[in-house]
Amino acid sequence: MSIPSPNRLRRTWTTLSSRRRLLVTLKRFGKNDQVILSVMALLLGAGAGGLAILFRLAIDGVQILALGFPGEHLVTLIRDEPWWRMLLAPTVGGLLIGVCVHRFMPGRRPQGVAQVIQASALRGGRMDLGIGIKAACLSAASIGVGASVGREGPVVHLGATVGSYLATVLHLGRALTRTLLGCGVAAGVAASFNAPIAGVFFALEVVVGHYALSAFAPVVIASVTGTIVSRMYYGDYPAFILPETYAVASFWEFPAFALLGVVCAAAAILFIFTVGAVEGAFDRARLPYWARPCVAGLLVGTLAAVGFPHLLGVGYEATDLALSELYPLDMLIALGALKIAATAVCIAAGFGGGVFSPALFIGAMTGGAFGLIATDAFPHLSSGHGAYTLVGMGAVAGSVLGAPISTILMIFELTSDYALTIAVMVSTVIASVITQQLHGRSFFLWQLERQGISLSGGQEARLLRAIRVRQLVDRTYDTVRPDTPVAEVRALLVKASWGELFVTEPLPESAGAANRAEATRSAQHDDPGSANGANDPPAEHLIGTITFHDLSEAAFDTSQDNRLTAADLMRAAPIVLELDDDLERAVKVFGASGEVHLPVVNDRRNFRLQGVAHEHELMATYHRALTQARREERGES
Repeated sequence: MSIPSPNRLRRTWTTLSSRRRLLVTLKRFGKNDQVILSVMALLLGAGAGGLAILFRLAIDGVQILALGFPGEHLVTLIRDEPWWRMLLAPTVGGLLIGVCVHRFMPGRRPQGVAQVIQASALRGGRMDLGIGIKAACLSAASIGVGASVGREGPVVHLGATVGSYLATVLHLGRALTRTLLGCGVAAGVAASFNAPIAGVFFALEVVVGHYALSAFAPVVIASVTGTIVSRMYYGDYPAFILPETYAVASFWEFPAFALLGVVCAAAAILFIFTVGAVEGAFDRARLPYWARPCVAGLLVGTLAAVGFPHLLGVGYEATDLALSELYPLDMLIALGALKIAATAVCIAAGFGGGVFSPALFIGAMTGGAFGLIATDAFPHLSSGHGAYTLVGMGAVAGSVLGAPISTILMIFELTSDYALTIAVMVSTVIASVITQQLHGRSFFLWQLERQGISLSGGQEARLLRAIRVRQLVDRTYDTVRPDTPVAEVRALLVKASWGELFVTEPLPESAGAANRAEATRSAQHDDPGSANGANDPPAEHLIGTITFHDLSEAAFDTSQDNRLTAADLMRAAPIVLELDDDLERAVKVFGASGEVHLPVVNDRRNFRLQGVAHEHELMATYHRALTQARREERGES
């Protein structure tokens, strides 16, 4: 056996060292969050792009069954169909969809962008993939039968649920989950509109809530990938084809564009108000939830049958015709007003779908009508009413969505026309500011507030609402029975963990069994690994509390020891917190009570004692969450 030469040994050692360094580098590389996010964003973008294509194909499939033909050219193709088909398709389809929504969807309402915003702000980006798939199917069916809604919101929701599911499978934390949620949203918007830039900014502006590089890079990757997948199938074409390139004819037009912003704000506010009014009318009529889409479908079908098929579906062809300046003034006004009514009824009734396409439709008709009037008044200064149609689309959509930046970018990408940049910006900003001042919030936040979910108050308030008392409840506490003698109370209070005793009594057996089940659910919520609830406190009913202040009169008077009990000294009906109270409510309760420790119960009906909450721990938890949020915004891990 020959002995290797020193040079050969040196080369072998160098090679092994290089491989070892490479392996160490690869391991470090694989542990980098940005690398993981980038790879996941690539996969998610491709998946969301494919799902957007499948969603559009599903709409076409339902539309063939309901109306007899696929595609977006409803106004042209439906002329060959009998009037009763336009009437029956949304009516019968609405009945079936109403039953399915009532049976399968949580809260008996469809899902959309509002639920994505809620998940991002309050649930750390966690969403249910099963609900996302069911919501997408119902939305595809709604659009296919002719409901006057948009297709972009459902794709955004579906992409977000896929992103959330991917984060759940990988056991990612809150920050990375919200970023993947934004990736799914960006890819969905980009694939739906062939608008990658707008997809990025919509996700960051509406869902993620910041523009840090840590979120920006993966969102861009997902948006670009979703666009590429969509273009591979549909080609690289803008959503709307302009007959000519519009440009500002004179700087004297800008007062007209500013005034158009005011008019578009009025149209946006009217649309949102109409949705609320129709919801109120349905509630007052006590119409069953499952029957409401049928009524809405009957209304839309009737309007289509009497001469307004433009209202069916997403309305892209009608918007294209308005951009081509093919509608007279009376038709523009009629279509704008009827679209507000038709979409409001469909959304309020419970059809699945979004509001972006309807907002573009309403904006096109509003801008076109305004442009015709302005052109007739000042023909030598006007760019043509087609330009006002384009500007109106951005102004109304930006006001309804509450996302002026991404909407401005989206208008440019939808039309491939950048000559009206300043005009679109002026009208959109003015319309958005007026809508915010008079209405106060976007359509999506308004939807959540009507469901009792408030995201107002900035990031700090949203963080407080995202954290529940159950996440910081302390199971260490001391209890006494109501009949405990005062001497024993005195001795126990000296050794009590928090200088306070909780006066409890056993719950009845039936209530105890029910509450033990609730305790197990609570344990699983707090710690998924604890499924048996063995460490939960016994089923005790809280009836009062005792502190040194309550004991002050009997502290040194031993003559009362044989006569007084805990029931005589306690504060009955004490101030408590519930497990499901958020930190915003908890802060208010602590502030109003002046206490630093409060008992926690499962709910305020039966006062089953769960533990104790401490004000200092509450504030420390909030501070940690706020610090982490600030680090996320700066792009730090």
